[in-house]
Amino acid sequence: MGQVYQTLLDARDHRGGGFLLLIDPDRSRESDYIALAEAAVDCGVDALLVGTSFMMAGHFASAVEEIKSRTTIPVIIFPGSYSQITSSADAILYTSLISGRNPQYLIDEQVRGAPFIKAAGLEAVPTGYMLIESGPLTSVQYISNTLPIPRNKPDIASAHALAAQYLGMKLVYLEAGSGAREPVPVEMIQAVASTIDIPLLVGGGLRSSRDCAERIEAGAAFVVMGTRMESGPGLSYLRELTAAAHPRETIRV
Repeated sequence: MGQVYQTLLDARDHRGGGFLLLIDPDRSRESDYIALAEAAVDCGVDALLVGTSFMMAGHFASAVEEIKSRTTIPVIIFPGSYSQITSSADAILYTSLISGRNPQYLIDEQVRGAPFIKAAGLEAVPTGYMLIESGPLTSVQYISNTLPIPRNKPDIASAHALAAQYLGMKLVYLEAGSGAREPVPVEMIQAVASTIDIPLLVGGGLRSSRDCAERIEAGAAFVVMGTRMESGPGLSYLRELTAAAHPRETIRV
């Protein structure tokens, strides 16, 4: 078991849940995401995810390096493609888009990226990545050319998640998409969490501390939020979100 993965499990067990902050260097000003990285520990964030669906700026490696230099919590790559691999991070979510049937994101990107992950010395955390219907077409749906799982079909989501577990993956990630109109339904989270024995991540469309608390209570091990913080709502708001994701611990707001 890798060190970063164990750190995440320890945070979940100690705090009753976890909060992962997603930083997209394409969508945020450098000064904004650096400020978030610097404040992450004091705000109760358990780990930082860094990634983007479609890299336009061309400075991903340097962005990860700068983010890593500003924090003491794990920095984990959440890649949109194998080109987003750099040794500056602590680990990488080795995702397979199991909700779709596009071989590029089921296995092709993973094969291309594997040698680079080994050369970089990154801890790989195998993750079953699942897109959930959330309203209008999202960036990741468009880029991946895949259909999301219907939000009213928890049985389909549960079967996919169980397959991920049986394939040896360490995490399952239910994703409504960046800027989603609707988050992953609580009923789907309950169904998936009661089916699998590996930790469940839930992200996309979360806007409030109540959204976070409900999904942790439903069985998510971690909630993931990023887009909402890009508009700079303030660190007190981030503390409210992390406190909601940590039911066994009180974070001072």
